Amino acid sequence: MKLGTRGSRLARWQAEWVQRALGSHGVTVEIVVIKTRGDAEVDRPLHELEGKGFFTKEIEDALLDERIDVAVHSLKDLPTRLPDGLALAAVPARHDPREALVAPGSSSLLQLPPGARVGTSSLRRMTQVRYRRPDLEVVPLRGNVPTRVRKVAEGDGLDAALLALAGLERLGLSGAGAHPIDPFEVMPAPGQGALGLEIRAADRATRDALRPLEDAASARAVAAERAVLAALGGGCQAPVAAYVGSQESGVGSRLYGRVTALDGVVQLTASAPLDPARSEAAGEAVARLLEAEGAASLLAR
Repeated sequence: MKLGTRGSRLARWQAEWVQRALGSHGVTVEIVVIKTRGDAEVDRPLHELEGKGFFTKEIEDALLDERIDVAVHSLKDLPTRLPDGLALAAVPARHDPREALVAPGSSSLLQLPPGARVGTSSLRRMTQVRYRRPDLEVVPLRGNVPTRVRKVAEGDGLDAALLALAGLERLGLSGAGAHPIDPFEVMPAPGQGALGLEIRAADRATRDALRPLEDAASARAVAAERAVLAALGGGCQAPVAAYVGSQESGVGSRLYGRVTALDGVVQLTASAPLDPARSEAAGEAVARLLEAEGAASLLAR
């Protein structure tokens, strides 16, 4: 079986994890590295690039052309609408979906000094930081995970950076001044911390081979979160966040969704109980609540 992946350290780690997992079930795997547009165009923030699927399209093209059998994605990068002929075959057990603040000497956004420069490549993170701390300066930060961590450590024009905790922990970088952030302070991207294994929809043999890697609870949670994004019509770079957490009663799960204005002045948050049998329905319900609060006008800006 051939697995297609981006070439960053994190993407390679993820593909190698899938390789080992499949190997334990007797499947021989070859990893094929594919360069994507998002890897090539690093001179601008992602939200300034036109189109969608900056980190997935070239890999999906290889899948459609039968140059690979499985595309290994960070699920938060995968558009909610897949190309005709492709399908999401498995979601392995999800890692911690929270954000992390990489900031020597500060363990939270509230502890950063006024005027501190915070780097991020995500419009969703950018808007939430502006809402929480309008006195901070948010600056674009691209590059792979180790590069972003190094820029903060070396004081390369940055005082802090926001990254996914999952990526830091997978690369052994969570001890580099990284502190998990409460998901209600900065809510993560839909599907953050999860892998998405994409195949040709008609390839039943590959689907069967991937079935042991599926984690039902993780798949339900990310399906609900991605349904929020899909119902709002936003792309992966839209300032839309979603998170499945425990209800205040401690019984069952609840889906939370959030949309934040570009200038950070307005932030809308809504939630709905998550029925394990109807994950997408919870996502659609949260999206409708957000729209009732004015989310469409914020996204249109």
